Amino acid sequence: MADDRTNEMEAVLKRQRAAHHQMRPEPMALRRDRIERAIKLLTDHADRLCTAMAEDFGSRSPYQSMKTDIEGTVNFGKYCLKHLEGWARPEKRGLQFPLALLGAKAEVRYEPKGVIGILSPWNFPVNLTFGPLMQVFAAGNRAMIKPSEFTEKTSEALRELVEEFYTPDECAVFTGGPEVAQAFSGLAFDHLVFTGSTETGRKVMQAAAANLVPVTLELGGKSPVFLGESADFAKAGEKIALGKMLNAGQICLAPDYLLVPEGKEDEVLHGVWQGTANMYPTLLENEDYASIVTDRHFDRLQGLVEDARHKGAEVIEINPGDEDFSNTNARKMPLTILRNVTADMKAMQEEIFGPILPIKTYGRIDDAIDYVNDHDRPLGLYYFGDDAAEREKVLERTISGGVTVNDVIFHVSMDDLPFGGVGPSGMGSYHGVEGFRQFSHARSIYTQAKVDVAKLGGLKPPYGKAR
Repeated sequence: MADDRTNEMEAVLKRQRAAHHQMRPEPMALRRDRIERAIKLLTDHADRLCTAMAEDFGSRSPYQSMKTDIEGTVNFGKYCLKHLEGWARPEKRGLQFPLALLGAKAEVRYEPKGVIGILSPWNFPVNLTFGPLMQVFAAGNRAMIKPSEFTEKTSEALRELVEEFYTPDECAVFTGGPEVAQAFSGLAFDHLVFTGSTETGRKVMQAAAANLVPVTLELGGKSPVFLGESADFAKAGEKIALGKMLNAGQICLAPDYLLVPEGKEDEVLHGVWQGTANMYPTLLENEDYASIVTDRHFDRLQGLVEDARHKGAEVIEINPGDEDFSNTNARKMPLTILRNVTADMKAMQEEIFGPILPIKTYGRIDDAIDYVNDHDRPLGLYYFGDDAAEREKVLERTISGGVTVNDVIFHVSMDDLPFGGVGPSGMGSYHGVEGFRQFSHARSIYTQAKVDVAKLGGLKPPYGKAR
C-alpha cells in the first residue's frame, strides 16, 4: 500500500513538472488566477472548513478558526496579489567599471523553481497550508500538499476542495498517515516546506537531502517572554494569557516561559489570572476555549505538569469557574502556571505546545539574556516594558526568528514581515518579499559588451607583455 501511494505521488510530481516545463513562461495572469482561486476556495467554503476544524479538535471556536485560518489567509492572498508584479520584476545590478559604459548589462530574474512540496501541520491546518501556497503560486510554481493526519476531517475537506478548484498538474493534496508523510518528504521536489516540530524537521531535512531538495523549515522551540521592571504587569498578563490560551497554547509561537524580575512574580501572576478570568470565566463548556487535539498530546501535557510537581515546582491552575477537570474526557486543560522551576524539569527542556506556563525569575536583565543565549535559538521572542535602553539590550544581545514588543505572537500576522526561525527553530521564511524569493530561483543574467572584454582585462593569452 505504501509503495502504491509513493508511486501515485511520484506520478503527480512527474506530471506537474512536465506541465511546468511545457508552459514556460506562464503569464503573470495565470499566477494571479491561481491565487484568486485559492481565495475563492477559502471564502466560499469557510463554514465547511471551520466546522471540520471544530470536529477534529473536539472543541474549537468557529469564530477563532474564521479569524486565524480563513480571514488571515485570505488577506495574505490579497497582499500577494497586490505585490506580485513588483516582486517578479527583474532587478538591475551593478557592474565593475567600465563595463556598463562599454554596453554590458546585469540583472537578476526571479523565476519559478517548479514543483513545491508543502507538509502542513494540525494546529492551524488551513492557514499553514494555504499561507505558503499563496506565495508558491505567486512565484509561478505548482504545488503538492500533505496535510496532517491529526486533523483528518479538515485534511479530507482540503483534498476535495483542491480537486474542485485546481487541475492535478497545478495543485494536488495527499492525505494519509506517517508513512505517506515520510514518502512525501523523500520526493524530488524543487523545494519543500515543512511546518512542525524540530524533531520531525530533522527527519524531513534528512529525507530531502537524498535528492538535494532545498527546504524551508518552520519549527518551534521555547519562545521566551522578557518582562522588564518598567512593564505594565496587568496589561502584559492579559496579553500573555491571550497568547498562551489561544488554540489552547497549541501554537508554535506561543509564549513558552516567562522571565520575571525578582519580587514581581505575584504581580505578573495576578495579571495573567485576571486576564484569563476576563476572557474565559469558564472553560469546560466554553466554545471559545479549544480542546487539546489528541489524547496522546493531552497525556503528554499532563505528564509535563506531574514531572514539574514531582521535582519541586509549585503548580497553580488558573480555573476562574472553579470547575472539575478530573471527570471529563473533553481534553480541556486550564492554564497551568509552574513556579520555582528548575533545569531538570521537562517543561523547561521541551517545547510545551499547550496551556502550561513556567515562570523563571531573574536578578538582572543580563542574567535573563544569558539564560536565553545558553539555550536553542527560539522561533519568537517577546519583550514587555517601556525602557528603550533595556529593550534594545535584549534585542541586540539575543537571536530569535522574530520579535514582538509589548505583546506576543503578533509579528507573524504582519504580512510584510518575513516569518521564519533560526537554528533549531527553523530555516528560511515566508511572508513578505522574502517568501516570494524563497520559492523563486534568483537567476543571474549577464549580457557582455561588444568589445573584447577578456583582452581588455588582460585575461586573454599570451599573458605578460606583448612580444
